[in-house]
Amino acid sequence: MARSSRTSQASQARAARQIKRLYEMCAMAIVAGRADLDGAAEVGFDIELPVFSVGAAGELANVHPQTLRQYDRLGLVVPQRTEGGARRYSLRDISRLAQAQQLSQEEGINLAGITRILELEEENRELRRQVERLRKPAGSSVFAADADGGIVEVERSQRARMWRRQLRADARQLPSRESVRAERAEEGGDMGSRSVVVWGIR
Repeated sequence: MARSSRTSQASQARAARQIKRLYEMCAMAIVAGRADLDGAAEVGFDIELPVFSVGAAGELANVHPQTLRQYDRLGLVVPQRTEGGARRYSLRDISRLAQAQQLSQEEGINLAGITRILELEEENRELRRQVERLRKPAGSSVFAADADGGIVEVERSQRARMWRRQLRADARQLPSRESVRAERAEEGGDMGSRSVVVWGIR
């Protein structure tokens, strides 16, 4: 039993190292401009997962640890914290760090300007995501407005899908208009004042 437990722990540790390595490779691709956050998220990376330590984040984004702490204090790039208070950076943070470094070192933009540019970049990214969601096939998603007036995607519930399928099945079992008219005519009834309306069938 103890041997099985050790084997399981070793397998979990190996899997964790492999996952971390994949995130490091993704981060390097983002910093080098060969990938972006949308692409990373699309293939299954959690861009908010706090994976990287201060040292790893600084090395990946080519930013000095002291600069990382300064960015944190200024609210430019605010990492998540472990229970012990250690900073942990996500792929989104790495992307912001790389952009901030480029704007500062290559463009000579001050921190206030960098902050505003990154805010606009994030707004632009969110707009692109909304456009992509709107391009999905009709009926695959439902959209609603949140409390701030933004567009949010609401997945159709399983119960709603089952209800719609049942409704379609029930509708197919309804008698045709012609057969109902014929039946009413035989009974001497009048169809003019009667109708059946089934809502939500597409």
